[in-house]
Amino acid sequence: MIVVTGGAGFIGSNLVMELLRRGNEVTVVDDFSTGSREVARKLEERGASLIEGSSSKSVELDGVSAILHLGIPSSSPMYREDPNLLSSAVGDFMKLIEYARKRGVKLIYASTSSIYNGNDPPHREDMPIRPADLYTEARYLMERVASVYQSLYGVRSIGLRLFSVYGPNERPKGRYANVISQMIWAGLEGKAFVIFGDGRQTRDFIHVRDVVRAFIAALESGSHGVFNIGTGRETSFREAASLIAERVHLNLEFRPNPIRNYVSRTCADTSLAESVLGFKAEVGLRRGIGELVEAYRRSEIVFGV
Repeated sequence: MIVVTGGAGFIGSNLVMELLRRGNEVTVVDDFSTGSREVARKLEERGASLIEGSSSKSVELDGVSAILHLGIPSSSPMYREDPNLLSSAVGDFMKLIEYARKRGVKLIYASTSSIYNGNDPPHREDMPIRPADLYTEARYLMERVASVYQSLYGVRSIGLRLFSVYGPNERPKGRYANVISQMIWAGLEGKAFVIFGDGRQTRDFIHVRDVVRAFIAALESGSHGVFNIGTGRETSFREAASLIAERVHLNLEFRPNPIRNYVSRTCADTSLAESVLGFKAEVGLRRGIGELVEAYRRSEIVFGV
């Protein structure tokens, strides 16, 4: 059995659906802080089991072969609003990695490209990390704990440093959703989209379908460590908005950026993931945006598009 924490959320639901397609027995653990009960119901209809609660409920299960851990608060503003998320996120991770040590369970967890703040792209896994907020501190602490567990106990976990993930089923995240989804929603609703700054800030936008493929590659790998999961291509907010405007009318409004320690550029060096995991992103941004606009126009729950 494979456990997916946060499996009713954005990335998790797409991952669960792919695992089910592959014939895996899957249990979703989700506290529905940003996950969707409607999505969970559809996953149950497809054959997944559901446990409501924090990610640490995974340790109550027997017969687990792997835990894919996405049930972690995933946006910096969440931690600014509630600093206690740091202790709960790290506490859950400690329970999961201890469980992995005792049971011989494979652990794959979501880290973030935001930890590269202060480094110029392209971002490599061996760059110095200087966490600039509680969100990045939580993810980097998980990586360091995982490294210690590998060194002391031989626990072979994998952390995936996800770059800017976009795709279907992100509605429940609301204002924490990826900027591409938020731009599309604004366009479809006839509202102006506010960009803080001049719009020249960049992200390495990666489609959730590719991120699912990365988790599957990590699941099938015998390796351990941390890996960048991005496309290796840098796109500005202005460029992304232009691609969206090919499909839906979009007005932009620019305001001064009030955020301290703002991440101005991200772009992954993907060579390590390519060489060790055999992973390389496939979905181009224009194609991904086109598919996503149509998915949101239909207002349907879809997986992977």
